[in-house]
Amino acid sequence: VNIPFGGGKGGIRCNPDELSDGELERLTRRYTAELLEILGPEQDVPAPDINTNERVMAWIMDTFSMHVRRTEPAVVTGKPLSIGGSRGRSQATGLGIAMIARRASEQFDINLKGARVAIQGFGKVGSVAAQFLQSMGAKIVAVSDISGGVFRDDGLPVEKLAEHVRHRRFLAEYVDADHLTNEELLTLDVDILIPAATENQITGENAGAIKARLILEGANGPTTPDADTILEKKGIIVVPDILANAGGVTVSYFEWVQNRMGFYWTRDEVHDRLETVMTQAFLDVIQMADRHGVSLRSAAYMVGLQRIVEVYQLRGIYA
Repeated sequence: VNIPFGGGKGGIRCNPDELSDGELERLTRRYTAELLEILGPEQDVPAPDINTNERVMAWIMDTFSMHVRRTEPAVVTGKPLSIGGSRGRSQATGLGIAMIARRASEQFDINLKGARVAIQGFGKVGSVAAQFLQSMGAKIVAVSDISGGVFRDDGLPVEKLAEHVRHRRFLAEYVDADHLTNEELLTLDVDILIPAATENQITGENAGAIKARLILEGANGPTTPDADTILEKKGIIVVPDILANAGGVTVSYFEWVQNRMGFYWTRDEVHDRLETVMTQAFLDVIQMADRHGVSLRSAAYMVGLQRIVEVYQLRGIYA
Protein backbone atom coordinates (compact mmCIF):
# COMPACT_ATOMS: atom_id res chain seq x y z
CA VAL A 1 0.00 0.00 0.00
CA ASN A 2 3.06 2.25 -0.39
CA ILE A 3 3.39 3.54 3.18
CA PRO A 4 6.62 3.76 5.22
CA PHE A 5 5.60 0.99 7.64
CA GLY A 6 6.62 -2.66 7.61
CA GLY A 7 4.83 -5.74 8.86
CA GLY A 8 7.08 -7.56 11.32
CA LYS A 9 5.53 -9.47 14.21
CA GLY A 10 6.54 -9.89 17.81
CA GLY A 11 4.88 -10.52 21.13
CA ILE A 12 4.73 -12.38 24.43
CA ARG A 13 3.83 -16.06 24.38
CA CYS A 14 1.03 -16.26 26.92
CA ASN A 15 -2.74 -16.52 27.21
CA PRO A 16 -4.05 -13.12 28.34
CA ASP A 17 -7.39 -14.67 29.30
CA GLU A 18 -5.56 -16.46 32.13
CA LEU A 19 -3.88 -13.29 33.44
CA SER A 20 -5.14 -10.65 35.83
CA ASP A 21 -5.15 -7.03 34.66
CA GLY A 22 -2.12 -6.37 36.85
CA GLU A 23 -0.18 -9.30 35.42
CA LEU A 24 -1.00 -8.24 31.89
CA GLU A 25 0.07 -4.67 32.56
CA ARG A 26 3.36 -5.72 34.17
CA LEU A 27 4.16 -8.07 31.29
CA THR A 28 3.40 -5.34 28.74
CA ARG A 29 5.48 -2.71 30.49
CA ARG A 30 8.46 -5.03 30.98
CA TYR A 31 8.25 -6.12 27.34
CA THR A 32 8.27 -2.45 26.28
CA ALA A 33 11.19 -1.63 28.57
CA GLU A 34 13.25 -4.49 27.13
CA LEU A 35 12.63 -3.21 23.59
CA LEU A 36 13.38 0.46 24.30
CA GLU A 37 16.48 0.53 22.11
CA ILE A 38 14.57 -0.49 18.99
CA LEU A 39 11.25 1.28 19.60
CA GLY A 40 10.57 4.89 18.65
CA PRO A 41 8.60 7.03 16.19
CA GLU A 42 11.58 7.09 13.83
CA GLN A 43 12.54 3.44 14.35
CA ASP A 44 9.91 0.81 15.09
CA VAL A 45 6.26 1.58 15.79
CA PRO A 46 4.18 -1.30 17.22
CA ALA A 47 0.48 -1.71 16.47
CA PRO A 48 -2.23 -3.93 17.99
CA ASP A 49 -2.83 -7.49 16.81
CA ILE A 50 -4.24 -10.70 18.27
CA ASN A 51 -5.15 -10.43 21.99
CA THR A 52 -4.14 -6.77 22.30
CA ASN A 53 -6.32 -3.66 22.54
CA GLU A 54 -6.27 0.08 23.12
CA ARG A 55 -5.40 -0.33 26.81
CA VAL A 56 -2.31 -2.40 26.01
CA MET A 57 -1.20 0.21 23.48
CA ALA A 58 -1.66 2.92 26.13
CA TRP A 59 0.63 0.99 28.52
CA ILE A 60 3.29 0.79 25.81
CA MET A 61 3.08 4.52 25.10
CA ASP A 62 3.23 5.40 28.79
CA THR A 63 6.19 3.10 29.51
CA PHE A 64 8.18 4.47 26.59
CA SER A 65 7.28 8.06 27.51
CA MET A 66 8.41 7.59 31.12
CA HIS A 67 11.80 6.30 29.98
CA VAL A 68 12.46 9.09 27.46
CA ARG A 69 11.06 11.77 29.83
CA ARG A 70 8.51 13.17 27.39
CA THR A 71 5.07 12.17 26.16
CA GLU A 72 5.61 10.37 22.86
CA PRO A 73 2.27 9.25 21.37
CA ALA A 74 3.83 8.40 17.98
CA VAL A 75 5.74 5.41 19.44
CA VAL A 76 2.70 3.12 19.10
CA THR A 77 -0.61 3.06 17.23
CA GLY A 78 -4.06 1.76 18.11
CA LYS A 79 -4.21 3.97 21.20
CA PRO A 80 -7.40 5.31 22.82
CA LEU A 81 -8.65 8.54 21.24
CA SER A 82 -8.04 10.50 24.44
CA ILE A 83 -4.27 9.93 24.27
CA GLY A 84 -3.64 10.36 20.56
CA GLY A 85 -5.46 7.51 18.85
CA SER A 86 -7.00 7.92 15.42
CA ARG A 87 -10.69 7.88 14.66
CA GLY A 88 -11.56 4.82 12.61
CA ARG A 89 -8.53 2.77 13.70
CA SER A 90 -10.46 0.00 15.46
CA GLN A 91 -12.58 -0.65 12.36
CA ALA A 92 -9.85 -0.10 9.79
CA THR A 93 -8.87 -3.67 8.93
CA GLY A 94 -12.45 -4.86 8.51
CA LEU A 95 -13.42 -1.74 6.58
CA GLY A 96 -10.40 -2.15 4.31
CA ILE A 97 -11.48 -5.71 3.52
CA ALA A 98 -14.95 -4.48 2.61
CA MET A 99 -13.45 -1.78 0.37
CA ILE A 100 -11.30 -4.37 -1.42
CA ALA A 101 -14.32 -6.70 -1.70
CA ARG A 102 -16.22 -3.97 -3.50
CA ARG A 103 -13.35 -3.29 -5.94
CA ALA A 104 -12.64 -6.99 -6.51
CA SER A 105 -16.32 -7.71 -7.13
CA GLU A 106 -16.41 -5.04 -9.82
CA GLN A 107 -13.16 -6.32 -11.33
CA PHE A 108 -14.23 -9.96 -11.47
CA ASP A 109 -17.92 -9.51 -12.35
CA ILE A 110 -19.43 -10.49 -9.01
CA ASN A 111 -22.58 -8.62 -8.02
CA LEU A 112 -21.85 -7.62 -4.43
CA LYS A 113 -25.53 -6.93 -3.80
CA GLY A 114 -26.88 -10.32 -2.83
CA ALA A 115 -23.44 -11.99 -2.96
CA ARG A 116 -23.16 -14.88 -0.48
CA VAL A 117 -20.29 -14.36 1.98
CA ALA A 118 -18.75 -16.69 4.56
CA ILE A 119 -16.33 -15.32 7.17
CA GLN A 120 -14.07 -17.50 9.29
CA GLY A 121 -13.23 -15.48 12.39
CA PHE A 122 -15.76 -13.08 13.91
CA GLY A 123 -13.43 -10.94 15.99
CA LYS A 124 -12.21 -7.38 15.51
CA VAL A 125 -11.63 -7.96 11.80
CA GLY A 126 -14.30 -10.41 10.67
CA SER A 127 -17.21 -8.84 12.55
CA VAL A 128 -16.46 -5.37 11.19
CA ALA A 129 -16.02 -6.68 7.65
CA ALA A 130 -19.36 -8.48 7.98
CA GLN A 131 -21.16 -5.32 9.06
CA PHE A 132 -19.72 -3.17 6.27
CA LEU A 133 -20.31 -5.85 3.61
CA GLN A 134 -23.89 -6.24 4.75
CA SER A 135 -24.37 -2.48 4.46
CA MET A 136 -23.10 -2.79 0.85
CA GLY A 137 -25.83 -5.32 0.11
CA ALA A 138 -23.95 -8.60 0.56
CA LYS A 139 -25.60 -11.53 2.32
CA ILE A 140 -23.52 -12.90 5.21
CA VAL A 141 -24.56 -16.57 5.33
CA ALA A 142 -21.92 -17.97 7.71
CA VAL A 143 -19.49 -16.75 10.37
CA SER A 144 -17.39 -18.59 12.94
CA ASP A 145 -15.11 -18.20 15.94
CA ILE A 146 -12.91 -20.61 17.89
CA SER A 147 -15.99 -22.47 19.17
CA GLY A 148 -17.46 -23.15 15.72
CA GLY A 149 -19.75 -21.39 13.30
CA VAL A 150 -23.34 -20.45 12.50
CA PHE A 151 -25.12 -20.60 9.15
CA ARG A 152 -28.36 -19.27 7.69
CA ASP A 153 -29.04 -19.63 4.00
CA ASP A 154 -31.20 -16.49 3.95
CA GLY A 155 -28.52 -14.43 5.70
CA LEU A 156 -27.45 -13.94 9.30
CA PRO A 157 -28.44 -11.00 11.55
CA VAL A 158 -24.93 -9.58 11.79
CA GLU A 159 -25.73 -6.90 14.39
CA LYS A 160 -27.36 -9.48 16.69
CA LEU A 161 -24.35 -11.76 16.34
CA ALA A 162 -21.97 -8.89 17.09
CA GLU A 163 -23.98 -8.04 20.21
CA HIS A 164 -23.91 -11.72 21.24
CA VAL A 165 -20.11 -11.79 20.93
CA ARG A 166 -19.70 -8.44 22.73
CA HIS A 167 -21.17 -10.09 25.81
CA ARG A 168 -18.19 -12.50 25.68
CA ARG A 169 -20.29 -15.37 24.38
CA PHE A 170 -19.20 -17.89 21.78
CA LEU A 171 -21.01 -18.30 18.49
CA ALA A 172 -21.59 -21.95 19.35
CA GLU A 173 -24.04 -20.66 22.01
CA TYR A 174 -26.11 -18.69 19.47
CA VAL A 175 -29.42 -20.49 18.97
CA ASP A 176 -31.18 -18.78 16.06
CA ALA A 177 -29.12 -20.42 13.28
CA ASP A 178 -27.73 -23.74 12.11
CA HIS A 179 -24.31 -24.75 13.41
CA LEU A 180 -21.25 -25.90 11.53
CA THR A 181 -17.51 -26.35 12.10
CA ASN A 182 -14.78 -23.98 10.97
CA GLU A 183 -13.70 -26.59 8.43
CA GLU A 184 -17.23 -26.86 7.00
CA LEU A 185 -17.49 -23.08 6.70
CA LEU A 186 -14.47 -22.96 4.40
CA THR A 187 -16.09 -25.29 1.88
CA LEU A 188 -19.54 -23.67 1.69
CA ASP A 189 -21.00 -22.79 -1.70
CA VAL A 190 -20.53 -19.00 -1.52
CA ASP A 191 -19.37 -16.19 -3.76
CA ILE A 192 -16.86 -14.69 -1.32
CA LEU A 193 -14.86 -16.43 1.41
CA ILE A 194 -12.98 -14.37 4.01
CA PRO A 195 -10.57 -16.32 6.23
CA ALA A 196 -10.10 -13.79 9.04
CA ALA A 197 -8.99 -16.03 11.92
CA THR A 198 -5.45 -17.41 12.02
CA GLU A 199 -2.78 -18.70 9.67
CA ASN A 200 -2.73 -21.99 7.72
CA GLN A 201 -6.50 -22.52 7.49
CA ILE A 202 -6.70 -23.23 3.75
CA THR A 203 -4.30 -26.08 3.05
CA GLY A 204 -3.47 -28.64 0.40
CA GLU A 205 -5.92 -30.98 2.10
CA ASN A 206 -9.04 -28.78 1.93
CA ALA A 207 -8.31 -26.38 -0.95
CA GLY A 208 -9.78 -28.78 -3.49
CA ALA A 209 -13.16 -28.63 -1.73
CA ILE A 210 -13.42 -24.82 -1.69
CA LYS A 211 -16.25 -23.49 -3.86
CA ALA A 212 -15.95 -19.71 -3.39
CA ARG A 213 -15.23 -17.61 -6.46
CA LEU A 214 -13.24 -15.00 -4.53
CA ILE A 215 -11.11 -15.31 -1.38
CA LEU A 216 -10.11 -12.21 0.60
CA GLU A 217 -7.42 -12.94 3.18
CA GLY A 218 -8.42 -11.11 6.36
CA ALA A 219 -5.94 -13.03 8.52
CA ASN A 220 -2.19 -13.13 8.03
CA GLY A 221 -1.10 -16.19 6.09
CA PRO A 222 -4.38 -18.14 6.08
CA THR A 223 -3.49 -19.93 2.83
CA THR A 224 -0.54 -22.31 2.54
CA PRO A 225 1.63 -22.34 -0.62
CA ASP A 226 0.40 -25.75 -1.77
CA ALA A 227 -3.20 -24.58 -1.32
CA ASP A 228 -2.42 -21.51 -3.42
CA THR A 229 -1.39 -23.74 -6.30
CA ILE A 230 -4.64 -25.72 -6.08
CA LEU A 231 -6.82 -22.61 -5.88
CA GLU A 232 -5.07 -21.05 -8.87
CA LYS A 233 -5.67 -24.17 -10.96
CA LYS A 234 -9.35 -24.06 -9.99
CA GLY A 235 -9.61 -20.45 -11.14
CA ILE A 236 -10.40 -19.11 -7.66
CA ILE A 237 -9.21 -15.52 -7.21
CA VAL A 238 -7.22 -14.92 -4.00
CA VAL A 239 -6.64 -11.35 -2.84
CA PRO A 240 -3.55 -11.77 -0.62
CA ASP A 241 -3.30 -10.67 2.99
CA ILE A 242 -0.72 -7.94 2.35
CA LEU A 243 -3.37 -6.19 0.24
CA ALA A 244 -6.74 -7.33 1.60
CA ASN A 245 -6.07 -6.70 5.30
CA ALA A 246 -3.81 -3.66 4.90
CA GLY A 247 -6.50 -1.27 6.14
CA GLY A 248 -5.26 -1.68 9.70
CA VAL A 249 -1.64 -0.82 9.05
CA THR A 250 -2.73 2.02 6.76
CA VAL A 251 -4.77 3.73 9.48
CA SER A 252 -1.95 3.00 11.93
CA TYR A 253 0.19 5.03 9.55
CA PHE A 254 -2.48 7.75 9.57
CA GLU A 255 -2.42 7.73 13.38
CA TRP A 256 1.39 8.13 13.37
CA VAL A 257 1.08 11.02 10.90
CA GLN A 258 -1.55 12.73 13.06
CA ASN A 259 0.62 12.26 16.18
CA ARG A 260 3.61 13.81 14.42
CA MET A 261 1.54 16.76 13.20
CA GLY A 262 -0.44 17.22 16.39
CA PHE A 263 -3.49 17.63 14.16
CA TYR A 264 -6.31 15.07 14.08
CA TRP A 265 -8.75 14.12 11.34
CA THR A 266 -12.46 13.35 11.38
CA ARG A 267 -13.71 9.79 10.87
CA ASP A 268 -14.91 10.70 7.36
CA GLU A 269 -11.46 12.06 6.49
CA VAL A 270 -9.83 8.85 7.73
CA HIS A 271 -12.25 6.68 5.73
CA ASP A 272 -11.81 8.77 2.57
CA ARG A 273 -8.02 8.62 2.80
CA LEU A 274 -8.16 4.88 3.52
CA GLU A 275 -10.30 4.25 0.44
CA THR A 276 -7.88 6.25 -1.69
CA VAL A 277 -4.89 4.17 -0.50
CA MET A 278 -6.66 0.80 -0.74
CA THR A 279 -8.11 1.51 -4.18
CA GLN A 280 -4.76 2.62 -5.62
CA ALA A 281 -3.02 -0.43 -4.15
CA PHE A 282 -5.65 -2.74 -5.64
CA LEU A 283 -5.32 -1.11 -9.07
CA ASP A 284 -1.51 -1.35 -8.91
CA VAL A 285 -1.72 -5.08 -8.15
CA ILE A 286 -4.34 -5.75 -10.85
CA GLN A 287 -2.24 -3.95 -13.46
CA MET A 288 0.87 -5.91 -12.47
CA ALA A 289 -1.04 -9.22 -12.57
CA ASP A 290 -2.47 -8.44 -16.03
CA ARG A 291 0.87 -7.27 -17.38
CA HIS A 292 2.75 -10.40 -16.37
CA GLY A 293 -0.03 -13.00 -16.28
CA VAL A 294 0.52 -13.90 -12.61
CA SER A 295 -1.68 -14.38 -9.54
CA LEU A 296 -2.64 -11.42 -7.38
CA ARG A 297 -0.32 -12.70 -4.63
CA SER A 298 2.68 -12.76 -6.96
CA ALA A 299 1.66 -9.38 -8.35
CA ALA A 300 1.43 -7.86 -4.86
CA TYR A 301 4.97 -8.98 -4.05
CA MET A 302 6.17 -7.73 -7.44
CA VAL A 303 4.67 -4.29 -6.80
CA GLY A 304 6.41 -4.09 -3.42
CA LEU A 305 9.76 -5.34 -4.69
CA GLN A 306 9.63 -3.00 -7.68
CA ARG A 307 9.36 -0.03 -5.32
CA ILE A 308 12.34 -1.24 -3.29
CA VAL A 309 14.43 -1.72 -6.43
CA GLU A 310 13.54 1.77 -7.64
CA VAL A 311 14.67 3.30 -4.35
CA TYR A 312 18.02 1.47 -4.47
CA GLN A 313 18.53 2.59 -8.05
CA LEU A 314 17.82 6.22 -7.13
CA ARG A 315 19.70 6.38 -3.82
CA GLY A 316 22.47 3.91 -4.49
CA ILE A 317 24.04 1.87 -1.69
CA TYR A 318 26.42 3.58 0.75
CA ALA A 319 29.31 1.22 1.48
